[in-house]
Amino acid sequence: MRGTPPTKIDYLSPKAKKGLVVVITGNGKGKTTAALGIALRSAGYGLSVCIIQFMKGDIHSGEWDSLKFLPNVELHTTGKGFCGIQGNPYPWKEHRANAQDAIDLVHEKLNIFDVVILDEINNALKLKLVDLEQVVDIINSKPANTHLILTGRDAHSEIIELADTVSEVIEVKHAGRKDIEPQPGIDY
Repeated sequence: MRGTPPTKIDYLSPKAKKGLVVVITGNGKGKTTAALGIALRSAGYGLSVCIIQFMKGDIHSGEWDSLKFLPNVELHTTGKGFCGIQGNPYPWKEHRANAQDAIDLVHEKLNIFDVVILDEINNALKLKLVDLEQVVDIINSKPANTHLILTGRDAHSEIIELADTVSEVIEVKHAGRKDIEPQPGIDY
């Protein structure tokens, strides 16, 4: 029967629990999607998840609606879109102010949730909307059992060094290069 799990399932449990720092970076498509997969998996284990989107917020994205159906998942879209691209009209100062508010929100949520996803924080750092010291402080101040996921291209080398797991998403081919517009449900 479709969608039915196996009748016998083994559940693994680590001997020692440790909150991981995971970086998902690279020029390919799918970094946020990978982080949302972690949110989905975490919700399945009853973990509480907070997603803070640093750069998104001016164009509707499908995950905003579907995340409402996951228990224990909270989403905050704190950005004004992608700074300096896709015809974004907001000045850098407004993007920076929103990103600084997001940093405050991270510190508020870090001690409450089992998993905290900082979507596009690597981009925010590259664009100087947040400072390296701020991101390092978040990593160093997270509770021992809290998982912290940082997404976005151009991850800083110091952030990569501090992470437990780093994945790089590489673009092999992208429909946008053929002048195909972004598609709902796939691209946003």
